[in-house]
Amino acid sequence: MGSTDRIKNVAARVAKWHDAGHQIVVVPSAMSGETNRLIGLAKQIMDQPDPRELDMIASTGEQVSVGLLAMALLAIGKDAVSYTGWQAGIRTDSSFTKARIQSIDDTRVLRDLANGKIVIITGFQGMDEDGNISTLGRGGSDTSAVAIAAALKADECLIYTDVDGVYTTDPRVVDEARRLSKITFEEMLELASLGSKVLQTRSVEFAGNYQVPTRVLSSLTDPLMPLAEEASSGTLISFEEESNMEQAVISGIAFNRDEAKITVLGVPDKPGVAFHILGPIAEANIEVDMIIQNQSVDGKTDFTFTVSRNDYVQAMSVLEAQKDILGAAKIVGDAKVSKVSAVGVGMRSHVGVASDMFRTLSEEGINIQMISTSEIKISVLIDEKYMELAVRALHKSFNLEQS
Repeated sequence: MGSTDRIKNVAARVAKWHDAGHQIVVVPSAMSGETNRLIGLAKQIMDQPDPRELDMIASTGEQVSVGLLAMALLAIGKDAVSYTGWQAGIRTDSSFTKARIQSIDDTRVLRDLANGKIVIITGFQGMDEDGNISTLGRGGSDTSAVAIAAALKADECLIYTDVDGVYTTDPRVVDEARRLSKITFEEMLELASLGSKVLQTRSVEFAGNYQVPTRVLSSLTDPLMPLAEEASSGTLISFEEESNMEQAVISGIAFNRDEAKITVLGVPDKPGVAFHILGPIAEANIEVDMIIQNQSVDGKTDFTFTVSRNDYVQAMSVLEAQKDILGAAKIVGDAKVSKVSAVGVGMRSHVGVASDMFRTLSEEGINIQMISTSEIKISVLIDEKYMELAVRALHKSFNLEQS
């Protein structure tokens, strides 16, 4: 949706699917750079814009997109209608700028589809129970699309983006990165949550929870390419671990530059210490990722966790205000760290993945500050200046360039 010419290409692609007999709902994002422009205007008025009013402003970008796309379809003879998120029945909670979808009333959309219309709905937004416009956070158009697909019980949700699928890692960092033809929902969820920018985490959660077949495709291909070819391209996010997937120990290396580490030093080691530290952080609507509590020494312990770099200043301020209540000796932080993760369902049936990962980083002289694991991933926190080196080394170590 970067320009009017690109919007015309989207219209041609949508018309092709509609001509093949499919009922189509389209969920576009704002035009390229528009949301940043709108947020920039808000910050010229307030350094920390009021969240409710910021949502009122930011939501307008998608409204322009749906109107233009509807016009582009009408111009080529297609019966199309555009709706805002709230007109389409998308209800959210009241967590402005980070709202979560609670329900979707699909009555209006289903009626239009039954009448042969192409329905275009703004991504990224909805309305809370008090009638306030809300937005889902950056990348929320993907979440809107999958949620609507789930509500409509769609045959498939196609996510068109500026890449042609999901890769073993970011090709801009590793030239040998390889596109995956299939990946499981579990792996995609981990990759998304760990820094892969292909899909927003919540969109993958929706797809997995409601079993919405989802395919990531390139928006840069010829919009008139044969339907069969397009339908089998990109990366399919699948429900089950197929036999060929089980042979791959690691499917991808994810990384996230947007990390900050905070350590609360010398707090009393007693029941409730973690709650008293993280409770105020949660009340400030700040998400916490990796957590470590050190061994008690003389009745004192250190508590370390990570947050998004964008939340770092606010998190430090919250904890400084709680310092005396916590009985902490000192609160320190580091906003120059990055997280690198290895993800793969094959970890369930293979041993030695962690040792291979740590050996590779050691050979490159990279110190590990924190470690977090799950059944199918291992994440490490490292100095941000070593991030790209770590990604390249791990990609090579796990032979991810080989199909």
